[in-house]
Amino acid sequence: MSLFRDCSSEILDEIASSLEELEFDKNQVVFNKGDHLHALYIIAKGRVKVHDGEYLFAEFGEKDFFGEYSLIDASIRSASVTTLERTQLFMLHKSKFDQLVDQNPPFARSIMEALIARLRKYNVIEEKLAQKSNELREEKARIEQRKQELENLNATKDKFFSVIAHDLKNPFNTIIGLAELMLYRFDSYSTEKLKEFVTQIYNYSTHTYTLLDNMLQWARSQTRQLEVQPEEIDVFELIQDNINLLQNKAEEKKIQLEKDIQEEAVKAFGDENMINTVIRNLISNAIKFTPEQGKVIIHTRPQDHHWLYLAVIDNGVGIARENISKLFDLNTGYTTHGTHSEKGTGLGLILCKEFVQMNGGEIGVESEENKGSTFWITIPRDKSTGEKHQKSHSQTYENL
Repeated sequence: MSLFRDCSSEILDEIASSLEELEFDKNQVVFNKGDHLHALYIIAKGRVKVHDGEYLFAEFGEKDFFGEYSLIDASIRSASVTTLERTQLFMLHKSKFDQLVDQNPPFARSIMEALIARLRKYNVIEEKLAQKSNELREEKARIEQRKQELENLNATKDKFFSVIAHDLKNPFNTIIGLAELMLYRFDSYSTEKLKEFVTQIYNYSTHTYTLLDNMLQWARSQTRQLEVQPEEIDVFELIQDNINLLQNKAEEKKIQLEKDIQEEAVKAFGDENMINTVIRNLISNAIKFTPEQGKVIIHTRPQDHHWLYLAVIDNGVGIARENISKLFDLNTGYTTHGTHSEKGTGLGLILCKEFVQMNGGEIGVESEENKGSTFWITIPRDKSTGEKHQKSHSQTYENL
């Protein structure tokens, strides 16, 4: 036995003559946690487990020993010991151990060295267990985080299907109803009335197409099917193209569309289709929530050497402070009607946020009720900035 390996034969003979032999059946308790038994136990045959209820600390077999610290410290047992099979034990009482120590100083030294070696071994094991415990805690935290993310994604999916069911069904019902009236009662309506019907069908169809397009792009971004394809883009050209596209909508409400651009050649680095979608959504929203005779300004300026600042400014209805935080959150389902009762899709700004972040930039809003709103984004101006931040966001995005 390692505990007595340095003891003389005389000491070993004296220890052997002092041992008390004990027999235990399988699953029999040797001692319980909290007991005041002051003795060392040596396993001659069989196996035991050291445990606290169902929690297992260790198992010992033939020629192993346990309870050694009670020879030095007479405190209560810190764990229970139960046999795993029929077991024969030898027990050395603390009183006999104390007598041997008093009579043989070298014996005391050898026992202390053996106990210290065993303690060091346990410390190594304990350190490994602590490290494993930390790893398990970290893994549990990752699992909990993943669980929360999956719950959020599931809630988002439910919201997505809710939007599809509601916002696609209603426009189609209106379009079908108007088309049915024209089909079966065409001759009973005046030209002006028919033109009104056609205008409504056009408006509802345009709105539904925009909603469907936003939904498809957003769904692709959520399922990782939409990848950023960055390149140098002419932001000035994108702004002008979208002004031309939305000019008729602005003229219907007698809204002025203006550019406030500090440089004619406004260049940036990003996915052209995504940035174009963002600009189109922001200008379209500004027109929607600006009353007749209003003004919408598209402003750009270099924020610094690395970022381009682009803002769409209107003097429209503005947004209440308590609603600003809801604008980019799909779960709130926040949407309102425009100044001509234009209906929002509830996805436009959410899509803008996704696309801006995928390109490494940021999006924000400043607004005051009845005074107007400023929606702004930042876009990388150069390739190195774009690749650095797009990569950073991509890693975060892929971990979701």
